Amino acid sequence: MPSGARPAEPAPPVGATYRVQVRPGFDLAASADLAGYLADLGVTHLYSAPLLTAAPGSEHGYDVVDHRAVNPELGGEPGRRRLVAALRAAGLGLVVDIVPNHAGVARPAANPAWWDVLRRGRASAHAGWFDIDWDRGRLLLPVLADTPDALDDLTIVDGELRYHEHRFPIADGTGDGGPREVHDRQHYELVSWRRGDRELTYRRFFAISDLAGLRVEDPQVFAATHAEVLRWAAAGEVDGIRVDHPDGLRDPAGYLARLRAAAPGAWLVVEKILEYGEDLPDWPVDGTTGYEALAAVSGLFVDPNAEADFTALDATLTGRRTSWPDLTHDTKLAAATRLLAAELTRLAALAPEVDPAAARAALAELAACFPVYRSYPPHEDGHLAAARAEAGRRRPDLAAALDALTRRLRDPRDELAWRFPQLSGAVMAKGVEDTAYYRWSRFVALNEVGGSPAHFGTPPAEFHRFAATRAARWPAAMTTLSTHDTKRGEDVRARLAVLAELPRRWAELVARWTAAAPLPDPAFAHLLWQTAVGAWPIERERLHAYVEKAAREASVATSWVDPDPGFEGALHAVVDRLYDDAALHAELTAFAAEITPPGWSNSLSQKLVQLAMPGVPDTYQGTELWDNSLVDPDNRRPVDFAVRRDLLARLDAGWRPSVDATGAAKLLVVSRTLRLRRTRPELFAGYRPVPARGPAAPHAVAFDRGGALAVATRLPLGLARAGGWRDTVLSLPGNEVADVFTGRVYSGGELLLSDLLATFPVALLAPAESVEAR
Repeated sequence: MPSGARPAEPAPPVGATYRVQVRPGFDLAASADLAGYLADLGVTHLYSAPLLTAAPGSEHGYDVVDHRAVNPELGGEPGRRRLVAALRAAGLGLVVDIVPNHAGVARPAANPAWWDVLRRGRASAHAGWFDIDWDRGRLLLPVLADTPDALDDLTIVDGELRYHEHRFPIADGTGDGGPREVHDRQHYELVSWRRGDRELTYRRFFAISDLAGLRVEDPQVFAATHAEVLRWAAAGEVDGIRVDHPDGLRDPAGYLARLRAAAPGAWLVVEKILEYGEDLPDWPVDGTTGYEALAAVSGLFVDPNAEADFTALDATLTGRRTSWPDLTHDTKLAAATRLLAAELTRLAALAPEVDPAAARAALAELAACFPVYRSYPPHEDGHLAAARAEAGRRRPDLAAALDALTRRLRDPRDELAWRFPQLSGAVMAKGVEDTAYYRWSRFVALNEVGGSPAHFGTPPAEFHRFAATRAARWPAAMTTLSTHDTKRGEDVRARLAVLAELPRRWAELVARWTAAAPLPDPAFAHLLWQTAVGAWPIERERLHAYVEKAAREASVATSWVDPDPGFEGALHAVVDRLYDDAALHAELTAFAAEITPPGWSNSLSQKLVQLAMPGVPDTYQGTELWDNSLVDPDNRRPVDFAVRRDLLARLDAGWRPSVDATGAAKLLVVSRTLRLRRTRPELFAGYRPVPARGPAAPHAVAFDRGGALAVATRLPLGLARAGGWRDTVLSLPGNEVADVFTGRVYSGGELLLSDLLATFPVALLAPAESVEAR
């Protein structure tokens, strides 16, 4: 499929997406220039980061400040039109990311609705847009330095109140007098940034005071904040919508019903993070954005038999005897009572019949014990009962308060029942994803959004059940391995999975390295060493930035609120030792090189499984080649598309790459799988496990999608130790098939896996005529 202009035509159904982090440094014009490459890669749609006007300089777009227009820093409306035209000319469509839960308020002057609320207070026409508790007095804005004389730095300039670089409006008739006198007459009050978590009077996105919660349950707010995106959809210029963080909304089901009615033909997916074993509610959507698929696929390549060894290693390194459930309870409780204390106060005030201290403690305990992100009134499926039972076990002294509050939380007519889920979801996100994942370092490949570190790997039978259920219930849900929110890129996790095949060797190495470069926090030291070997070679400055962020998220020896210079200095010294200590650097480099080839095998295998399994596969920008990205902002680094275009052109000219450092083998797997899905979608309409037979059968994962048969290798080190595939076989259909990666043709009957997988650790078999036509 050569590059070049294609006739404009309606976009195809959403079959495969490619996520692009559109931002000021890679704007809509640059995104439009990708159209030909993405068409050649095999996707059907470009999947864009949010496009509406965000805070000036925003690198991610989730801090929308004006819903009425495309961000001028991205190229504005002309840029959007250029993108749509380029995509249509290439036979592609567009999926956009939207942010219904919150708006950016860090720079009030950039957000017209927020500015008007600050100026007019409850009388503002936009006062109902934001989830503000006006009964608690003035709107608190936590922007001041934490000093008693911070307000002395206020000035009045051009009819505005200024605090250093911050600008605020002045209400009509209140501009006389000095800056502090004027400040005291406003509808808002500037307070220390430290008071935000404790006293804020508006709902935030998690604990981020710069993002104010929106009340999209109000039809007028919904209409005002969605009009532009819905205009694109009505014009046929947007084919799919990805909804960011629906769990922050008061009524996700009601919101999604309204969105579905407004865009009935759109492919609609939600960023809903499901806990292990949790089902997606019966919402009018096509599915989730795929974190549960990520966990299931990545887990296939982790050896469950290594769990005991890694548990023992964790205990030896850290002396820790705390279980994962106990750790997450404690981190969630801390999130509820500290980071989200203001939200907890607001909830407790809704229960005046309960002693205030008891109400706060009981609500926090229920949130800490809630087994999933949230419930969805008016439906209750047992999660509240489970939380009540566990909270009662941990805090029997709160029994009366727990009973009183639980009765109210079960009543869908009660305001408390609707607001508590917004707290429990934020508590889960902050307590687990953003804290516990950085403290629990037993085996960090499992510490991923949508994953469960307590479940060590995914046995093939479990994966097949998951995939079959997905095919039956959510065939159009997204699948993914990397996103802008993943803690580690897919290839980092794939290499780390190799450690589960040599746990004793790893234990020896990490013990030696920890002794050579000790750190006061041994649990975090284990996270550091795993991260280093998983991403090696990684630039020194990137690893420094990552470990500082990770340590502050863990909030053990240092934190964002109170950074500890001593600990952070020790941490950065250890990172420098990795590069400056010749012996340590050589040993780390040699070990990383040793586990890289089996890591590549895991990468290719998990990529094929993700792309071929039921669902709409997404490829995160750049991950069609090897990618050693870590958590954001590391995973938003610029992508070298010129290299990718060149390699794809070479593949299309007939080159068959080796599995090597170029990553071309991964590009081959991605492009050929996506192209087959696009040209022959009927070959991907079902799901049937295909068991291998023979001595190495547990190392094969194979499934038939209805004509396309995917075959992948798992646990490659164990396979090699056992002597390879030997006479392990796979049964083929009676007709002639070809492997789309090698072009080799096979007849029906039994096929030796040693023959099929002689070139690559993966194969994708399809009717020979479809491969030739490709």
